[in-house]
Amino acid sequence: MSEQVKSRQRVQDHGEVFTNEREVNAMLDMVKQETERIDSRFLEPACGDGNFLAEVLNRKLNVVDSRYRKSLPEWEKYAFVAVGSIYGVELLGDNVASCRARLSKIVETHYTPVAKRGKNPAFLSAVEFVLQRNILNGNALTLKTVDEDGNDADEPIIFSEWSIVIGNKVKRRDFRLDEMLEGSASQQQFSLFGASGTPTSEWEVDKDTGALIPKPIREYPPVSFYEVMNVE
Repeated sequence: MSEQVKSRQRVQDHGEVFTNEREVNAMLDMVKQETERIDSRFLEPACGDGNFLAEVLNRKLNVVDSRYRKSLPEWEKYAFVAVGSIYGVELLGDNVASCRARLSKIVETHYTPVAKRGKNPAFLSAVEFVLQRNILNGNALTLKTVDEDGNDADEPIIFSEWSIVIGNKVKRRDFRLDEMLEGSASQQQFSLFGASGTPTSEWEVDKDTGALIPKPIREYPPVSFYEVMNVE
């Protein structure tokens, strides 16, 4: 767990103070059932170097371990689902890099005792690719990406939804974060890639919930989750 303050200058410049481990666990315990649901999506809008996201991923992978450790292909598939369900936005680039590396290391720590005959490079590459798409350098207030100096780059934050459709096939759909949040606010609820929409985009009705959701800005054909990094 990171220290709460990296430097006084960072506190003055960015108000950067990290949440300590006790508080992280106390807050996550309030939604304990969701933290242990492998496909439950979490978004941390100011994720720092990943204190909350790391604990969520650990909890999810503990469930994956308990259910699928006897089958490496199944473990890899559901570990991919767990990683794909975690999203973060962070203003400072060094924190983004640290968060991605931290989450990657957690996956490897859980993977090592399961992959007794050796780790699959394709699986690890897929995890790295998803983390690149899910943990983004951006401004959670303006909902824009930022440049190396932390200034708005005038590009919307775009997240990818990863959904297992059949077997080991995964479908990727890209959504604008501002549209999801704007729509969710208009409906007085929030569910990432769920009940949301926006008057400035096309809407579609979710068949399961009946809620309006924004149409994705791009969809990709289903591919093996081992190959998601090869489809752009």
